Amino acid sequence: MPQSHSAEVRLTNDVSGAQCHGVPSSFYEVNCTFCLSWLLRPYQERKRKQKSAVEYLCTPRSSQPGPSLGRVMPLPDTLFCAQQIHIPPELPDILKQFTKAAIRTQPADVLQWAAGYFSALSRGDPLPVKDRIEMPVATQKTDTGLTQGMLKVLHKQCSHKQYVELVDLEQKWRSLCLPMEKFRALLQLDPCEYRIEWIKFLALGCSMLGGSLNTAMKNLCEILTQDPEGGPARIPFKTFSYVYRYLSSLDSDIATSETEAYLASLKDSIDNRKNGMIGLMDFFVITRKM
Repeated sequence: MPQSHSAEVRLTNDVSGAQCHGVPSSFYEVNCTFCLSWLLRPYQERKRKQKSAVEYLCTPRSSQPGPSLGRVMPLPDTLFCAQQIHIPPELPDILKQFTKAAIRTQPADVLQWAAGYFSALSRGDPLPVKDRIEMPVATQKTDTGLTQGMLKVLHKQCSHKQYVELVDLEQKWRSLCLPMEKFRALLQLDPCEYRIEWIKFLALGCSMLGGSLNTAMKNLCEILTQDPEGGPARIPFKTFSYVYRYLSSLDSDIATSETEAYLASLKDSIDNRKNGMIGLMDFFVITRKM
């Protein structure tokens, strides 16, 4: 029974008993009213506070940030154990492969590279990932960001097409976090409007790595070869001669007759093998300084 109701019953019984003993009922009723109000004071005070709290919470206040508390928002589902969280089964392997790829590639901007990585992954395209960690090249005078490993990545992404759209090529260049000024400088060597033959773009990239024409051809062979790393780096002589003529034509100091004579001498030396392949040992000689 509530406290207020029990108090009223007791006081009613006391009034009836007082009338039986000759006590004036009016005097006793005044005292009973006072006692009843005194007994009910804690209960009334508690109800008043509860009412004030409800009114405060349900009153919109525009001066406070966030949504008004007057609008009742549903509470989020409470998580009680790890079994309630559904983890896609393929997610751990995706994150593992992504982490290994980022370590191997060492991108300058991880977020920009990650956007290109997951875009290529969702489309099923070759990923912008190096085969291994690439050590800094000590012979590069300036840090252009363009390395043989980066050109290998671009070759994996673009070699399936004979011609590559410049817009698509620029997007892949950006995904590798390579400087755009180098991209524009590379295209200025052989200006084109909308697309470029991929083998020519690759040759221009090899020439920007520094060194002589033979050094550029060495980088090209190491990118195009099917031989294991550290092997002879052989490529078809037809491809070699095509790229060599192209790069030498961009250099005004190299005469066409000189180019043809050099290629003819190389062809004579490889014709004896009857496989039509040329390797580094056929044209590239490492000079050591004493």
